[in-house]
Amino acid sequence: MSSTIFNLVLLVHVLAGLSVIGLVLVQHGKGADMGAAFGSGASGSLFGASGSANFLSRTTAVLATVFFITSLSLSYLAGKRPAEPASIMNRELPAAVVPAGEASPAPEAPSSETAPQEAPPAGTPPEQQGTGAAAIPE
Repeated sequence: MSSTIFNLVLLVHVLAGLSVIGLVLVQHGKGADMGAAFGSGASGSLFGASGSANFLSRTTAVLATVFFITSLSLSYLAGKRPAEPASIMNRELPAAVVPAGEASPAPEAPSSETAPQEAPPAGTPPEQQGTGAAAIPE
């Protein structure tokens, strides 16, 4: 039930967000008539009030309120959701099962060839450094 409500609120949230974007892009800006005020036509005012709000601006305000409410609702519902089960990738593997009659193989000790070598102290001449990873090739 909680997942259905979460998905429904998420759907309303996305639709409200897209609608707000569309309505804002369709509306006529306040500064769009500024050119008309400087001689190419008659404008009511340069930066003054444009009178009462029209249908588009009221609809934008309502949808912005819906978007804000759904944002708060989604954050509340996300906090109330139960923790999802751990992924299979995050689970620990069980210890290897060894049949009763067989012994498990002993781990091999690292050989001196594959063991990491420590770098010689700073200031050691190249002749005394050896052939390790830190040796300077000649």
